[in-house]
Formats: sequence, structure tokens, C-alpha cells
Amino acid sequence: MNTSKVTEKLHWDETLLAALREDIPWEDVSANAVVAEDARGKADLIAKAEGVVAGLPVFARVFSLLDETAEVVFHAEEGARVQKGTLIAEVSGNMRAILSGERTALNFLQRMSGIATYTRRMADLLEGTGTVLLDTRKTTPLLRSFEKYAVTVGGGRNHRFNLSDGVLLKDNHIGAAGGIARAVERARAYAPFVRAVEIEVETLSQLDEALAAGADIIMLDNMKDDLKEAVRRAKGRAKTEISGNVTAENIAYYASLGVDYISSGALTHSAPILDLSLKHLAAV
Repeated sequence: MNTSKVTEKLHWDETLLAALREDIPWEDVSANAVVAEDARGKADLIAKAEGVVAGLPVFARVFSLLDETAEVVFHAEEGARVQKGTLIAEVSGNMRAILSGERTALNFLQRMSGIATYTRRMADLLEGTGTVLLDTRKTTPLLRSFEKYAVTVGGGRNHRFNLSDGVLLKDNHIGAAGGIARAVERARAYAPFVRAVEIEVETLSQLDEALAAGADIIMLDNMKDDLKEAVRRAKGRAKTEISGNVTAENIAYYASLGVDYISSGALTHSAPILDLSLKHLAAV
């Protein structure tokens, strides 16, 4: 994967530079104290747990921002499952740059790999069902592009990327508009005709109103006992999405109902990091 193209496309450099400035306000006093300015070295990126690796281009980019001569040789591909002890990559270049960039590079890679690992676990449970796994906007401020990218590496798909990206009318929008029918009508009149209109409902009566109003996608939020009937009523009239408290324990059941989409905020807000480490730094 071409690192420069990925970072250019998703505008990652600005965030990576901000993270580096946060960690290195003026100098890395530890590295500068013990390592000669022109010393060169090599270190190994090793998995300390089993999981799916995501963010390798980001990891490499951190070092190239600090050292134009830095090189990263990958021994695992983006999206690969790795085992504890797997050698994922070798980083070589200016030794000070490797030491200074280590934590920032690992922070991004561990976070993104954790999301990809959790997403892959959930996506595997949907395999063969025809139901699509989606993320949400419940992301870390300013890190959304990294986190949503990691979801796709793990086998999920992105829901709205931001508020400009699509129409999703939730309970407060409905209340502000004065009801479901009026909310859908206003959205149709305002948004470009190519935009689908999605609306959140919590009861079967709200579902019927949303269907009558011509909503394209119905988000069934925490409906529990009425979900099966809701999916049946919407079949052929609107796409359906289940949202709210989706876990690995219940996602297969939700998919068995024939729902089109399942969205889970947990993919980004609750995924633990994947434990990775940069080890064996030595002079070359």
C-alpha cells in the first residue's frame, strides 16, 4: 500500500503532526541525551497478542515525517490476522527518530488494530447472512478517519462519515420538526434528491408512520420484542437497520431476522487496543 497516497487521500498528516508535536514540544530529551545525532538503527514491530493489524501505512508515515530516510519493511499485510510473537515489520532509519516516533506510531497502530480486531469478530458472526455491519459517529474527536478506516479493514462498512454525509432523522429531529411525517417531508424538500432519507423509530406505530411517509431506511432503535414484526412490515418498502446495544452475543440473532444493516457504536468506542511493541532497537 502506498503510504503517501493513503495519507493524502484521508488528510492524515495534519493529525499525525499534531500528535507528534504533543509528544515532542521542542525535543526528545531522553533520545537526544543518549544517542548521537547521526546514529542509525533498526527495530522490530512485534505482536504481543492475537488480532487483526490495521494502520500500517499510518505507523510508517509517523517515522517518515520525522526522518525522510526512514524505511519500514512489512512482514504482514494490512488486515492480516497476526499471532502473539508475529514479526509485523522492521523499522530502520535515524535512531533518534525511531525513539521519538515510537509511542505516537504505536498509539495509532494499536488503536486502529484493536478496532479492526473487534470489527472482524463481529463481521465473522454475520458471514453468510446478507446483513451488513456498520459503524457509527461514536468516534474519538479528530480521529474519526483513522477509526472508520480501521472498521473497513476489519470487514465492516462505514455509516455516515459526518453530519454533511447523509440524512438521519433521530428522535430529537422528529420532535423539532413536529412529527415523523413532517420530518421526512422537510428532509425530502431540503436534501438533494440523490440522498436517501433514514429515520429512527422506537415503536411499531412510528414504523408505520415512517413507511407511510416514504422513508428509504428505517433505523429500529432498541425495539427488542417487536423487531421481527418490524422487519416483516418494512420488507420491500424500506431498508431496515438495527441499532442499540448490539453485542457479539446478540448480533447473529438480529441478523437472523432478515435485517439489512446492523450498526454498532461499540466498534469504535469500546474496542480494546491490540497489544503491539517496538523492540530490539540496535545500531546498524
